[in-house]
Amino acid sequence: MQFNTTYNKIITDENLMETVQHGSNGYPFHFYYDNLALFDFNCIEWHWHTELEFVYVESGTVTFWVGEKQFALSAGNGVFINSRILHRFYSPGQAVIPNFVCMPSFIAPPESFIYQKYVLPLISSPLAYQIFQGETGWQAEALSVIKQIIAVQDRVSSRELATSSLLQKLWLGLYENAHITPAPCHTDASASAQARLQLMMQYLHQNYARDISLDELAGYAGVSKSTVLNLFHRYLHSTPINYLIKYRLNEAALLLSKTEKKIATVSKEAGFHNVDYFCRLFKKHYHLTPTGYRKKKALTSAVPRSDFLAGHDVFSLSESGVLCPAPLDTHA
Repeated sequence: MQFNTTYNKIITDENLMETVQHGSNGYPFHFYYDNLALFDFNCIEWHWHTELEFVYVESGTVTFWVGEKQFALSAGNGVFINSRILHRFYSPGQAVIPNFVCMPSFIAPPESFIYQKYVLPLISSPLAYQIFQGETGWQAEALSVIKQIIAVQDRVSSRELATSSLLQKLWLGLYENAHITPAPCHTDASASAQARLQLMMQYLHQNYARDISLDELAGYAGVSKSTVLNLFHRYLHSTPINYLIKYRLNEAALLLSKTEKKIATVSKEAGFHNVDYFCRLFKKHYHLTPTGYRKKKALTSAVPRSDFLAGHDVFSLSESGVLCPAPLDTHA
């Protein structure tokens, strides 16, 4: 199979909802043969969509962030991600991850008895994801079906019908074995929390080049400062200031690799007021100076790698005071 190279950047709206349409109204299914090395920083960044998603790790090791959880899967394992769940994928090196997304209506029409009894209870349940590993019988069977779905994408004559049939088989195994419990109150609360987090993340993305206080961020989302801290810790395993600094470094690395702007200009445009401080943080994060990073990028033409948001807070809050005159004070 040929790697997907035409769609390797996630585009989202102001709520981090992915804006691309996967498949068509008549055939709401799409298959992607992805290599994370082809994405900026080996990463498919935070996003969500109404489609269901199934991912198979063909090679490499991938760290997944799904809802409130973080986990790593090695080659031969897979995962189902439910509709409307915030998620992100990252690998430190090359990782091939065939994956497919489909609307729930691809399994059965929404007005049908099949949909109401077997699809709706699962997509409206608190189940954010389901890992598939070969050591468990039904999960091994699910992995086998996932690989069959991947394989039939090269079958021109009957690909769509074979895909539909196999996906129903996959869904049956998931429905019969996954832990599904109706909990509308929990689901509503979780969805509200995730929506507020999405708002705050997007606000930081749009305003990263200027100073942002914790009060401002809390006011924008309509929550208390303690709630801001709780949501970032609960879903991202980070603090707002660490998230912001890592995002700024990510943007700085892109500027270094794609422009000839001076280091001082890159530092300023990425939101750092002090170029020396920026250089120290950049070297600490990428293990190269900004100049060294740019030279390496120019020589190798390889996609830069990063552990941006890889679950490690490498910046202290005392350092954040140097970053912003009105810093995100996580002790407030």
